[in-house]
Amino acid sequence: MKVKKTYQYALRSSLYLTLISVAIALISYYFLFKSFGIVSVITFAFVLFIVAFFVIQYRAEHFIYQRIKKVYEDISILDVNDLKRDNITTDVETLSKSVQDYVEGKAIEIKDLTERDSFRRDFLGNVAHELKTPLFTVQGYILTLIEGAAEDKVIRKKYLERANKGVERLTSIVKDLDMITKLETNELKINIAPFNILELVQNVFDLFEMKAKKRSISLQFDKTYEFPIYVKGDIEKIQQVLINLVVNSIKYGTVKGVTTVSIESYNEHKFIIKVSDNGEGIEQKHISRLFERFYRVDQSRSREQGGSGLGLSIVKHIIEAHNETILLKSTYGEGSEFSFTLEKAK
Repeated sequence: MKVKKTYQYALRSSLYLTLISVAIALISYYFLFKSFGIVSVITFAFVLFIVAFFVIQYRAEHFIYQRIKKVYEDISILDVNDLKRDNITTDVETLSKSVQDYVEGKAIEIKDLTERDSFRRDFLGNVAHELKTPLFTVQGYILTLIEGAAEDKVIRKKYLERANKGVERLTSIVKDLDMITKLETNELKINIAPFNILELVQNVFDLFEMKAKKRSISLQFDKTYEFPIYVKGDIEKIQQVLINLVVNSIKYGTVKGVTTVSIESYNEHKFIIKVSDNGEGIEQKHISRLFERFYRVDQSRSREQGGSGLGLSIVKHIIEAHNETILLKSTYGEGSEFSFTLEKAK
C-alpha cells in the first residue's frame, strides 16, 4: 500500500522526536530526576521543547524544499539553480509570495516572447507582401516582352519603364530594411556635429518643391527666422528624417494645403522641430502603431502613393539613435503634427 508523502513526513518526524525524547528522558532520569526532583522535570520539558522545535523546523524546511525542487525539475521553464534553500521557509505566506513573484516574472517573459513571435510573423508577412507586388509587376512586363511585345518599340519602352519603376521600389524597400537593421543593431554610425537646422529644412523644401506643386501644397516656415539655429546631430540622418516627414505631409496632405515647419525651444538644452500639415489627419486607433514597419493607415491609398512603407519607422529609429524623442499629434479631419527634439549646439 502506497503511503501519502505527508504521512511519511509526519511518521518520520514522530519517530525522530520519539527517539530523541526517550534518549533525553533516560539521561534525565539517571542524572537529574534522582537528584533535583521537580526542577529536573521542568528542565527536561524545556530541553525537549527546544529540541522538538528545531527538529520540526528542519524537517518542515527539508520537506518543502524537496517538493518544490521536484516541481522545478519537472517544469522545463523553471531553472532549479534559481531555487535557494535559504529562501525556503515554513512561513506559507512568504513562500506563496515568492512563488507568485516568480510566476509573474515568468508570465511577463512569456508574454514578451509571444508578442515578439507575433511581431516576427507579421513582419515576415508584410515583407513578403511588399516585395510580392513589385516582383510580380516586373516579372509580368518582362514575360510580355519575351513573348513578342519587344518587337514593338513603343510597347517595349513603356514596359521597360514600368519594370524599372518596380525595380526602383524593390531597391527602396531593401535599402530601407538595411538601414533599419543597422540602426537596431547599432551598426550604423551616428556622426554628431553642430549644423544649422534652418538651412537643412530649406534644402529639403527645395528638393521637394516640384513634388509639392503637383498637389498645390505650400512648403513654408511658421515665421521668418532672422538668425541661424544650430543643433547637434548627424546632419545626413536628420535630413533623412525631415525628408520622410515632409514627403509624408505632401502625400497625405490636402490639395492646396500647407506643410509648415517650426523650430522652438523645448527646454534649456533642446530644440523641438515640428512638421505639421492641414491634411486628413490620423484616427486615434492608428496612432499607437504608426511607427511600426510596413504599417499603413490606408492600405490601398498608401500603395498608390508609393514608398517602402518604412519611412516613419526609419524616422523613429534615427531619432532614438540620437537619444532624442519623436512625438505625434493628430486630429482626424484637421491635420497632423510630427515633432522631434535635438540638442542645442553651444
